[in-house]
Amino acid sequence: MSDSRREELLLRLENLILAEGFARLTVDDLASRLQCSKSTLYAIAASKEQLVVVAMRHFFREATARVAEKVASITDPPQRIAAYLSGLGEELRHMSPECYADMVSAEATAEIYAKHSLATAHRVRESIQDGVASGAFRAVNADFAGGAVSLLIDGIQHGELLDRTGLSTADAYTELAAFVLSALTNRSPG
Repeated sequence: MSDSRREELLLRLENLILAEGFARLTVDDLASRLQCSKSTLYAIAASKEQLVVVAMRHFFREATARVAEKVASITDPPQRIAAYLSGLGEELRHMSPECYADMVSAEATAEIYAKHSLATAHRVRESIQDGVASGAFRAVNADFAGGAVSLLIDGIQHGELLDRTGLSTADAYTELAAFVLSALTNRSPG
């Protein structure tokens, strides 16, 4: 299979999984829906689980690259955090609730999501530290604020905040951006 054919098929697989999830789909279903043979799919990965993992890694890698490109030239920490978290939210809008539920329920894909959530928390923590150092944010303990953001990201990742609020993952990241910026730019109490 040519690289361009593989990439095109992988993108179609990714879009199908993002739209419908993957728990209920078989390799036969995938081949039928993608209008290819099972052997063509097996040229991408050796099993359904591995196909899903390849597709989810591809999604997160490409989404991360698009968001990084959007924020690369932003030097103002508040604007960078807002653009970064909102950008992630926009990328996650491509993922259906079914896909999200399947992703966090399957060990291999939950690990991929956890890895990307940890990287998100790290990037936000760095921007908080930059903002405190530059005076863009009020004087807060950047490690504490970053740790709090990490806990909120975990709450989104594990679904607790989604269940309690009824928000989608994408909307939760957008709300997180607004919450973080409001908390860091307001005067401290008392």
